Parts: sequence; C-alpha cells; structure tokens
Amino acid sequence: MTAQNVFFGIIVIASLIFFSWSCYKRFNLVTLGKPENRFQNVWKRLMGVLVYVFAQKRVINKPFGFNHFFLFWSFMILLLANTEFLINGIFPNISFALLGKPLNHGLLFLFDIVSFIALICVLNAFIRRLFFTPSYLETPYVKAKSFDALLILSLIGILMLAYFGIHGAEIILTDINLHTYMPFSNITSKIFANFSIPTIENISQVSWWVHAIVLLTFLNYLPYSKHMHILAAIPNCYFRNLEKPNTQPREIFKKGMQYGVSKVQDFTWKDLLDGYACTECGRCQDACPAYNTDKPLNPRQVIHDMKINLLENGKYIKKQENPKVPLISNIGEGSISEDAIWSCTTCGACLDICPELIEHMPKIIKMRRFLVEMESKFPEELLNLFENIEQRSNPWGIAPADRVKWASYMNVEEFNADKNEYLFYVGCAGSFDSRNKQVTLAIAQLLNTSGISWGILGKEEKCCGDSLRRLGNEYVFDKIAQENVTLLKNKGVKKIITQCPHCYNTLKNDYKQFGLDVQVIHHSELINKLLDTKKINIKHPADNLGNMVYHDSCYLGRHNDIYEAPRNVIELSTGNKPIEMNRNKNNSFCCGAGGGRMWMEENLGVRMNITRVKEAVDKNPKTIGVACPYCLTMFEDGLKDLKLNNIYVKDIAEVVAETLRTDN
Repeated sequence: MTAQNVFFGIIVIASLIFFSWSCYKRFNLVTLGKPENRFQNVWKRLMGVLVYVFAQKRVINKPFGFNHFFLFWSFMILLLANTEFLINGIFPNISFALLGKPLNHGLLFLFDIVSFIALICVLNAFIRRLFFTPSYLETPYVKAKSFDALLILSLIGILMLAYFGIHGAEIILTDINLHTYMPFSNITSKIFANFSIPTIENISQVSWWVHAIVLLTFLNYLPYSKHMHILAAIPNCYFRNLEKPNTQPREIFKKGMQYGVSKVQDFTWKDLLDGYACTECGRCQDACPAYNTDKPLNPRQVIHDMKINLLENGKYIKKQENPKVPLISNIGEGSISEDAIWSCTTCGACLDICPELIEHMPKIIKMRRFLVEMESKFPEELLNLFENIEQRSNPWGIAPADRVKWASYMNVEEFNADKNEYLFYVGCAGSFDSRNKQVTLAIAQLLNTSGISWGILGKEEKCCGDSLRRLGNEYVFDKIAQENVTLLKNKGVKKIITQCPHCYNTLKNDYKQFGLDVQVIHHSELINKLLDTKKINIKHPADNLGNMVYHDSCYLGRHNDIYEAPRNVIELSTGNKPIEMNRNKNNSFCCGAGGGRMWMEENLGVRMNITRVKEAVDKNPKTIGVACPYCLTMFEDGLKDLKLNNIYVKDIAEVVAETLRTDN
C-alpha cells in the first residue's frame, strides 16, 4: 500500500462520513411527520419495488422513459464497478481479477458496454433539455436548464469519459489482452496510440483522479440536489399505498383537536418522503387538467414546495419553534396558494402517472380540511352547498320530498330486503336535476325490462357526501356517512346499483371505513352484464345516434378501473365501437366537475369542460357518450357555450333504452 493509497483511503472515508451525515440530516426531517402505518404486507411491497423501481413500469410509459430505463440500469451495474474502483484505490491487490479470468473478463465487457450506454443516455438528456425541452419540464421555480440538472448530467458524462480514459490507457500500458473484452475502451486506446508512453501514463493518472473526484463529488452532492430521488425512490415505492387512493383517511372528532394540514409537520412521514422522492419529471404537470387549463395548480410544484418548506423549516420545528415559511400562502416558493388548493378536481391523473408513486391529491385534500374545518376559509359559493347538504341532504337545497318525483312516471317500489335483490341508489343528480332524471328513468326502464327485483330508498335517501369529503368538509361528511350506513344496514341492503360514479366510489370505498360491506355496482357494469346474459334484448341498434365518442369519467375509470363495461354497452347497443378521444381511459382528461368543482365557478384560466368538449368535437361525433351525471352536465354546458346544437350528450343507459323503443 502506497502513500497515494493511504491518502485516497482518507478521502473515501471522509466522503462516506459526510455523505452519511448529509443523508441523516435530510432524511431525519421525514421523522417530523405524523405516524402512518405503511409497514404491512411486506411481500406485496417488495414486489412493488421490483415492478416500479427495477422494471421501471411507469417510467417507460412514455418514449423518453426508455432513456431513463437504460441510464438507471447502467448505474445499477456500474455500482459494482465503482465499488471495486474505490476499494482497489485503497487496496490495490483487491479487484475483480481475483474472480478468475472468465468472470473478470465478462464483467469488464459488461462494464464497458453499459458505460457507453450511460454516455449516450446522458447526451440524449442534454440535447432534450437544451434544444427540445418539453413544456412540462418547466415551472416558475424549477427550470429544465437549471444548474442542478445540467451539473448532474455533466458529472455523469465526465465519469463515463474518465472511465474510458482509464481503460483506454490500460489497454496500451499492460500486456493483458484487454481490447477483446472492452470494445469501447479499445476505441479510446486507438486515439491514444500515437502518444508517447509517459503521456499515456499521465492520461491514465489524470483520468483515474478525475473519475475518483467526480464519483465522490456526485455522491455527496446527491442529498442536496433534486436527484435525491435516487436515494428516496426505493423506500418511497416500498411504502406506497397498496390500494388505489380513491378514498381519504377518516378523522376522529374530539374537542380540542386540530384537523387537516396547516404546517408541513402536520403531514405524515410518508407525505414528507414523497417530497424527497420526486424526480421533478413533470409528468403529473403534463397530465393535470387544472394546470393545462391555466389554473394556479401544478401538482409537481405542490410537492416541490412541500420539500422546500420542510428544508427551510426543519431546524425550527426540531426546536419546537414556529415555522418561518408558511405552508399555505401566496408568498412564493415553499408555500402553496389557496387558489391552487381549490383548483384540484381530484381526478387522480397525477397519482396514476407518477413514476415514483407520489400521492399528490390526498395532500391537497388534507390542506382543504384545515381551511374548511379550522379556518372556515373556502370559496363563497360552497357555503350554500354545505348548508344545503347539511340541512336538506342534497346540494340544491330542494325539499327532500321531491327526491322521488321522477318516480311518478312509473311504478317504483321502495326497497324491501325480503322482496328486492338490488337497491337502486339514485343519487342527488338523478333525483333532482331535470336532465339527469331522464337517465334515472332510462335505468329504471332497463331494470324492469331485465326482470331483476329492485327498489329505492325514496324520501329516506340522502346525499352520499362525496363532494363534502373531497372539499375538505369531513365533519359533515362523517355525520352523513354514519347516518347512511345505519340506514342501509337497517334496510338489509346487500347489493347497490348507482348511476353516479361519485356515489359508486363513496358507497364502495369511503363507506368501508364506517362498516358498510355490500356489493356496489355501477349501472355500466350491470347493463353490460344484462346485455351479455340476454336479460336485455336489443330490438334494434341505436344507429340513429350516429358516430359516438366516449368520455371516461375519472371516478369510474381512473379511480375504479371500469373502462370496458361502458364501451361494451355502446358497442352492443349501436353495433359500433365508440370513437376514442386522443386522451382516453387512464389518460382521460377531466370534465372539471370532480373534487366538488361541480359546485364552484371556474373563474381562473380556461374552462375544463370547454377543453374536453373541443377534444370530443375534433372526432366529428353526432353523440357524446358518458356514464356520469356530472360529466353529462359539463358536456351539455360546454356544447351550449360553444353553440354546438347539432351534437348530443347521452348517458349509456339512454343509449340502451333507445334500442328498446317500438316507435322506430
């Protein structure tokens, strides 16, 4: 062991100590978050790490993701090479040569290939950021051409070039036949071939030290850069939500407690870990309907601001002092504006596309809870909504007795567990909205035609409370949910049919927290089954509806994975598959009504429903098919605003009802 080996050993040890201290300092801040159980089902979590981290499942959903895939795996493989490099630099007699020629030569070949692949990937990333920058890589505080991003790419590129410098020189300076096993390093050796031996020895030495310094610099810069996700990705994917985040945690109401999130330490430790795991790739930003219609919400920015807020306030929180940077404020980076918080439609697009499985939307609802329950700060138009639901059990404040007026057109039974198999939970829109009453009648007609036994709650039915929960009014939601669950249990309900995806999601997912264990079926699923089993026989195709384009409801599709049933219903009813919009299925674009936005004015940016209607109109349809009362309303309003009176909006139940008409 030479003096150089000792000196290098001291540098490596010091670097590793500093790296460990930096990681501890950063990740220790995660422990400031509130407790949350993310430790169950170890096997399923490990499988998730294999799928989402090592197989890069979501990363490769976009074409450029393959560049990251190859760069990631190049780094995983070169982790072996770099570990050997550090150990060999301290103990020269320890190297892969000890493994024997076949294995050593195989590793040398592999390292040489992946080093070249990594270099190509870095060049691709440079070119993309500098010359072909996607818009979603930019935010007011995070730039595609930021010093941080370009520095990391530069360090990786230099590391690869130094690698080829070391081994290109080694091929010339040693008698070992290395050129056969290191094809790209061999190209470098040919460049060096005309140099004198002393010059090549100097190149070898300089390349070695450049490689060493850059490697250790890269290692110690990671905890302070956005590339901290390299360290946080595996634990973040391991501790992911094992279920779809289509519900929210229940609150326990006690005197003197605080609800929701107003300070960064009010989030859970997993929420805070999300901030470190974010790659700032911008995919959530690109998918977000609020951002894409010029609203102040950017899910990528929300996570970034959370991280900055934690880093700025961490030392004060540890001392039990008040944070200096407010979490909810308009002051800029590190704070999240109220307008951004209220712009979310809870469509789940950000959740569905994030490669790191970050949970953006639930954090927004937690902040809404604080604003509503602790501060009574919410958009003015929500006051009527909250009062109407609390006092009259529906968003419009219409007398509960009017809930069954739609049933005056036909003989409808009240649910009786001894006589009826299914409860048809009509929902507020289906009961009170004049346009959606037509859908209710169509569903009732189909249920009668099929011969299944069903009934309704009638005047006893209440709002399910979906909008309340998504808007942050958990207190009133909790009260309504308990009342509804008690009613459904007392009635002996086992199977529920819904026409609204929001009712479907609430009854199926939210109410489990309140002890409801029943089968909940969306009308698209039931009608599809009835058509397949010939319990509904089509008398004639509904071809009078012309070309039909189908829009996926966020709460039916993305939140509950119901994509094929409504499409099958349309195909069986019309004889043709529905036309697909450019953004469809899990990539669908929100109509703008979710998350309680149905009851709020859209004063900022472009109206979401207008944007979505234009996408549908681009397909030149005669009819737009939907499976959600909110979507139906938003599309009809959008068509009116655009003065497109020759295009119709139909719920899939109405489409099937058309096939039963006898006047054609």
